[in-house]
Amino acid sequence: MTVTTSTRGAGDELVFSRTWAAESSVATVVLVHGINEHTGRYHHVGAQFNASNLSMSGSDLPGFGESGGPRAHIDSWDQFLDAVEHDIVEARSVGLPVVLYGHSLGGLISLSYALSDRPAPDLLILSSPALDAEVPKWQRVLAPIISKIAPKLGIPEAIDGEALSRDEAVGEATFADPLRTRKDSAMLGALVLHEMEQVQANYASLGLTTYVIHGGADPLVLAQFSAPLGELPTVERRLYPTLRHETHNEPEQREVIADTVAWVLRNLSANS
Repeated sequence: MTVTTSTRGAGDELVFSRTWAAESSVATVVLVHGINEHTGRYHHVGAQFNASNLSMSGSDLPGFGESGGPRAHIDSWDQFLDAVEHDIVEARSVGLPVVLYGHSLGGLISLSYALSDRPAPDLLILSSPALDAEVPKWQRVLAPIISKIAPKLGIPEAIDGEALSRDEAVGEATFADPLRTRKDSAMLGALVLHEMEQVQANYASLGLTTYVIHGGADPLVLAQFSAPLGELPTVERRLYPTLRHETHNEPEQREVIADTVAWVLRNLSANS
C-alpha cells in the first residue's frame, strides 16, 4: 500500500486529499467521510481495499479535516457535491471503474450525488447513510430560520464514543483527534435536514448498483432509515444486527470490510 497526500487551492478553497494506491488496481473507490471527521480515519479501510487490488482516494470535505473553509460550515449543498464530482472525475481519468463510498453524512452526500445529473460512478456504497434523523418537529421548523439569522452559529455535537463502536479505543481516539470538529454550523444543520427530505422524496429513482451497510444497533442513524433502500431492485442491503454506527470500526471491522470488498469485486465482474 502506498499512501500519498495532496492539496489544491489555498485559504478557504484549500482541499486536502489522500490516496491509498494498490499495486495492481482494478478500480478506484472514492471515499466521502462523515460529519466532524476526515479521511485520515480510514487508513485501515484503504489498506484492506488495497490488499484486494482496489485503490481508494478521498478529500476532506469543505470545512473539515485539513481542508479549508469555516469549520463544519457550508453556504450551499453544492459545495459538497462539487468536491465529490472533482474526485470522481479525477478517479475516472485513469481509465478504471469508479466506486463511490460514503459513510454517514458522506452516505447522504453520496446518495444525493448519485441522484443528480453529475458524472456518475459505476457502483455506490452507502455506509450507515444519514437519510433521516430523530429531530423534534420544532427544531426542523426553526432550523432554516436560525440558519438565515445566524448561519455560522455553532451547534455542539451530541454524541459519545459508545455510539460509534463497541471498541472503547475508537471513541477515545476519535474525541482526542485534533482535526475533529465539535460544533456544526446552523446552516450546515439546516442544509442536511433539507437534503434528507429531498433524498427521501427521490431515492426510488436510484438506478446505480448499490450496496447499503448498516449496524442494527446504530443509535445515531437508526437502521430503519436505510431499510426502504433495500427494497429497490438495484440495491443490496447488509444489516449487521449487533454493530453500531461505524461498522468499519467495530471489533468485526475486517469482516465488514471484507464483505464490502467481495461485493465490489463481484459487481465489477458483473458489469464488465
